[in-house]
Amino acid sequence: MTATQAATGEAAAILAAAERLTAAGESSPRAGRDPVNLPMIRNWIEAIGDTSPVWTDQGAAVAAGHGGLVAPPAMIQVWTMPGLHRGRPDDDPLGQLSQALDEAGFTSVVATNCDQVYHRYLRHGEQVSVRASLLDVTGPKRTALGEGWFVTTRSTWYAGDEPVATMDFRILKFRPRPPAAPAGAVLRPPVSPDTAFFWAGTAAGELRIQECGSCGARRHPPGPMCPRCGAAQRLAGGGPGYVVAGGSGTVYSYVVHHHPPVPGKTLPLVIALVELPEGVRVLADMPGTDPAQVEIGMPVQIGFERIDDELTLPVWRPAGEAGQLAAGRLPAALREPASTVALPELVVEATPTFVISSALATRDFQDVHHDRDLAVARGSKDIFVNILTSTGLVQRFVSGWAGPGAVIRSIAIRLGAPCYAGDTLTFSGQAGPATGGERTVTVTGRCSTGDHVTGTVRLGLPGGAA
Repeated sequence: MTATQAATGEAAAILAAAERLTAAGESSPRAGRDPVNLPMIRNWIEAIGDTSPVWTDQGAAVAAGHGGLVAPPAMIQVWTMPGLHRGRPDDDPLGQLSQALDEAGFTSVVATNCDQVYHRYLRHGEQVSVRASLLDVTGPKRTALGEGWFVTTRSTWYAGDEPVATMDFRILKFRPRPPAAPAGAVLRPPVSPDTAFFWAGTAAGELRIQECGSCGARRHPPGPMCPRCGAAQRLAGGGPGYVVAGGSGTVYSYVVHHHPPVPGKTLPLVIALVELPEGVRVLADMPGTDPAQVEIGMPVQIGFERIDDELTLPVWRPAGEAGQLAAGRLPAALREPASTVALPELVVEATPTFVISSALATRDFQDVHHDRDLAVARGSKDIFVNILTSTGLVQRFVSGWAGPGAVIRSIAIRLGAPCYAGDTLTFSGQAGPATGGERTVTVTGRCSTGDHVTGTVRLGLPGGAA
């Protein structure tokens, strides 16, 4: 048998399994481990960073029109996750097809799309069950991760006999590519006694600027002597004096690098010289930023890209708009029906602790979100944020702007670049004009590798405001 014949036979077997599962229709109900409860909600909002009072404060929930405590809508999938040691039932279509794909060598998995619609918010004490069906299987497809199959399922959640939410969920099951050689992944800056304090600062999440201990002059890049007074800059402790910059500035100049290739970098790449209020200019990349969006005078803020245990690079990111939310009430912008409104940015540091704790809080025990060695073996460069967390962060971003009186009707997202541990995730968005008591918000969550998540949120306005 030739390789082509083997591949054809493999694809036919997968498609036959998909046809059988599609014809079987909905699975039997799978009940959640626990009723909707406050301890799990507290764990989830703590990991996600959602501070809305309607999830934990009875008075705030009543004042917002919910009639009592409710669960965050983006938690819907959490209530029925199989858990660490509970397998999927025999008639679960995703579990059965995943097994067939595993046996064919498509052992790695990433979620790509999640479209959730909420018919109402869940109340504490309700017991939730879910039924699933297979919608579509497409493949084999060549992707950036490797050859694989896209699998789409539909889940419907019930409280008793009442459907309360639906979700169309798409994953990619793929054969991981052989790991790239680790050596030479990026160009590494030289570290000397004069610059070690700077790189220790990036590892700690600080932008440190050298400051002369004699005359107070500041300079960047660091050097052994003050250019103003000539004093040596190394203190008795061994390193130069410094101040920690606030981290914001404006683009003084920039270039867009197209060629030649740069190890560890995706081209085209914006390299910006940024002027700081502290009186110096700092040069760094702007990874994932569209060159067409960059201009002289553009406000930016510092971010940090962890390469490995020994190197963290500074990067510049577009700055968010300043915005103050009035406590417990809908922002004025949301009550302007004819306006398109830019949301204030939300910056989330995706530390290893955040990646792991948010995966656990969403009851997602896939090893690629907890175990770095297994994540690398499956074709990733590190553990990465899971799709349940991405959905929760989108909810946090939009509801934090809209206020507790607004109701999220649906969240539809598409995952792009993975957000690895040590990266920074920055959310931006726009709310379109209100129509029929609703408003649609477009959302982008960007990290150093590109757009991690894009999508839309359908928002119901309090009182059905036009």
